[in-house]
Amino acid sequence: MQKFEENKAAGTVSDQASIMPILFALSFSHLLNDAIQSLLPAIYPLLKESFVLSFTQIGLITLTFQTIGSIFQPVVGFYTDRNPKPYSLVVAMTCTLCGIILLALASSFHAILWCAAMIGLGSAIFHPESSRMARVASGGRHGFAQSFFQVGGNIGTSLGPILAAWIVAPRGRGHILWFTILAVTGILVLTKVGNWYAGHLLELRSRSKSTASTYPGLNSKTIAIT
Repeated sequence: MQKFEENKAAGTVSDQASIMPILFALSFSHLLNDAIQSLLPAIYPLLKESFVLSFTQIGLITLTFQTIGSIFQPVVGFYTDRNPKPYSLVVAMTCTLCGIILLALASSFHAILWCAAMIGLGSAIFHPESSRMARVASGGRHGFAQSFFQVGGNIGTSLGPILAAWIVAPRGRGHILWFTILAVTGILVLTKVGNWYAGHLLELRSRSKSTASTYPGLNSKTIAIT
């Protein structure tokens, strides 16, 4: 059992060595994600004027966006708790990318609802697994890791409306496509994070099997829980 505890301590030291690069990548990706998420509410006046929408229709856009983004978060979290997916964040940002492309090209109110659903789905997939990865990369400093991760999201939420005012409002809805740069950047960064997380899971499984063979009385699945 003493050897098992030593292995756990060694794993913690290994995680601490990579804490800042991974946490910075996650926080930066959180900034990009939330900047795009805040774009949709920021351009409501533009959408209302372009499509002659009522306040009820604006409310339905918000309902679609927030409902998809909220309800699916615990569903995704429940699934990935049991089946970690290293590249789920790439999938999340890809959904968001598709949403903003469609938003720039939408020609009807119903198309906007689909855009809102896609962007909301991207947020729902992104947040549960990114929070898990921040915790894994914390090296035991869970409070610091979560706070650092959250800073990126807060900054992104505040930047989105400003970018919309600078880029979209003066030039028109088609210039929403500029936000694809944020999404593509996020995909590239999150691919690197996914590579790291996949390696972490592989190392964890290997360590669990080794420990289980040394201590056959211990459940390998229990050992693997982080």
